[in-house]
Amino acid sequence: MLTYEMRKLISEHRAGMVASINDDGTPSVSPKATFVILDDETLAFGNLRSPETIKNINQRPSTEICFIDVLARKAVRVTGTAKYMNNNQMSDDLRAAFKEVWSDFLDRFAGVVEIKINAVEYILSPAYDMGISEVELREANLTHLQSLS
Repeated sequence: MLTYEMRKLISEHRAGMVASINDDGTPSVSPKATFVILDDETLAFGNLRSPETIKNINQRPSTEICFIDVLARKAVRVTGTAKYMNNNQMSDDLRAAFKEVWSDFLDRFAGVVEIKINAVEYILSPAYDMGISEVELREANLTHLQSLS
């Protein structure tokens, strides 16, 4: 499911906005910055401090994650089914994937969330439809970010 372009964006912009569902049915969106790509159909993130997200996922495993390259105005939206695992439930392969990218944080994880991807979409800004190039978008957006105080 994940294409080369999607994997590249997720790998370079590892902070994903994770949407879960609250008890009252409203959405809850929380940034998670410890993502790893396990394969073309599976992502995971480490639980550092996510009590509400973990509660929601344990009760209602449907989730959506959005990864954004703010300079290029590109995104990957992943829809999937999440499963929370305590550290002692992690497979050796899962632990190794986190160790490769997040070794400094691995001992701080209370557990991990594995997401089996059901659908994925690569999203481009409408600016591309207007003929604006990625280079132009990157330059304009970087200039804007640098101007913020």
